[in-house]
Amino acid sequence: MRIAIAGGHGQVARHLSRTLTARGDVALALVRQLKHVDDVSNDGAEAVVLDLERANARDVAEAVSGADAVVFAAGAGPGSGAARKDTVDRAAAGLLADGAQQAGVRRYVLVSSMGAGAPPPPGTDDVFAAYLVAKRSAEIDLRSRDLDWTILRPGGLTDGLPTGTVTLADRVDRGRVPRADVAAVLAALLHEPRTTGRVLELVGGSVRIDDAIAALRL
Repeated sequence: MRIAIAGGHGQVARHLSRTLTARGDVALALVRQLKHVDDVSNDGAEAVVLDLERANARDVAEAVSGADAVVFAAGAGPGSGAARKDTVDRAAAGLLADGAQQAGVRRYVLVSSMGAGAPPPPGTDDVFAAYLVAKRSAEIDLRSRDLDWTILRPGGLTDGLPTGTVTLADRVDRGRVPRADVAAVLAALLHEPRTTGRVLELVGGSVRIDDAIAALRL
């Protein structure tokens, strides 16, 4: 498969590029800056410089043309304010969908967040609340589209070593999960078309990733 990854220089995305390359897929990393090209190339990905906050749908369609799937793994990142949570975590996710539809790429996997299934609870930090609102809006938009979508909501992300075991279901208790395991689950979901139309939550656990996906009621 040829898979275009938005937010290609992010930590989950770089793990994903390495995972896909190792299994014989082609990863196409969409990055915002030229200085990121060498990093993602070293991961085995093909780099395309494209700023989703400045691009239009035609730009995105050209970038992902020929791909079998797209993954939205972009995020405004730590230290960004509420405005960029909206322009990246919501608007850029929708723009990737627009471009994918123009290019005829049907498979779309969205990296969302636990907590995005409902409005933020009272008392939530303003910026984190904006993040959850943006993720929720991106989910709602994607679910309305004629695409073969899957939404993955990881728990708290860590830099721990990959375990290869997780808890994956429609609903799971809150927890944490290594970014490398998130990437491994994304790679497996991309290769399991029967997860289309599913919203899945993910935290660390004791079930091997392939077994966790096989155990879903597909």
